[in-house]
Amino acid sequence: MQSILELKNIEKYYGGKSSITKAIDDLSFTVAEGEFIGVMGPSGSGKTTLLNMIATIDHVSSGHIYIGGQDITEMRPKEIASFRRKNLGFVFQDFNLLDTLTVQENIALALTINRYSPKTIDELVTKIATKLGIEEILKKYPYEVSGGQKQRAACARAIITKPKLILADEPTGSLDSKSAQMLLEAISDLNQTMKATILMVTHDAFSASYCNRILVIKDGKIFTELIKGELTRKQFFNQILDTMALLGGDVRSVR
Repeated sequence: MQSILELKNIEKYYGGKSSITKAIDDLSFTVAEGEFIGVMGPSGSGKTTLLNMIATIDHVSSGHIYIGGQDITEMRPKEIASFRRKNLGFVFQDFNLLDTLTVQENIALALTINRYSPKTIDELVTKIATKLGIEEILKKYPYEVSGGQKQRAACARAIITKPKLILADEPTGSLDSKSAQMLLEAISDLNQTMKATILMVTHDAFSASYCNRILVIKDGKIFTELIKGELTRKQFFNQILDTMALLGGDVRSVR
């Protein structure tokens, strides 16, 4: 299976000569096309730094990151902006929808920027909104809909351009239990039916149990890797809890 994301010997340092902190320590891994992978770890483990480097928001101190075979660590700023727009989709904890645009316009924003025709935009938005169960709110504004509906709209916006990689940062963090479960089922469905490649950073063992594979980060290194395989989601959830208990991390597990 084709590799979508590949990290080779990544290191990230912060600070100056008098005080240097190593946030990421010689970290390497690969994500194959169509994988739904989770990244977990206690606060300060380096998972947010890792996500920011993959998202091209932060720079590596050493090593290389390849997305779709392209080395993003060697790109110039203008190249990075174009690459990010064409190849990455983002789902944030706080939705990041624009209140001055309707849900439909928020979802269509990337298509509009990339100059798709109005007819194509309408067709694509309707298709993805129907798949995520939000077609009835397309004409509403973000402040008129629930948190769960906002987050599904954010997912629609992230997937509509068919990016090589979707990055999700604590996507259920602002949602109640029912909305979180609906969102996770929607994300899982996008992964399975549209072969979307998803990397999700989360503290939440329940959210992580929807992933196919989990990288547990500690002190900037991979502490262990958990693979769902033939396990049920409940069995995988319990395995995640057991692993995080070994770390003594701040993992939210109550659902």
